[in-house]
Amino acid sequence: MRTTLTLDDDVIDALKERARRLDQSFKQVVNETLRRGLSPVAAESRPPYRVNPHRSGFRTGVDPLRLNQLNDELQADGFVSEKLK
Repeated sequence: MRTTLTLDDDVIDALKERARRLDQSFKQVVNETLRRGLSPVAAESRPPYRVNPHRSGFRTGVDPLRLNQLNDELQADGFVSEKLK
């Protein structure tokens, strides 16, 4: 069936870019996008995104309680070197 649609410029640009990337016609991309958007199963078919946390401790010899002190020392050294220029 042939019909006329009025689309926003940003939607047209996104569809044209997708058509170019997928090497498909504009019509194919529009139809595929509409089908996915109208399908209630499409949104639910993906498994939920999960984050798997892991421990990432400091290397041996790094004292996390002294990191603020190290930061202060580095800032002080930077301040002094700027004043000497």
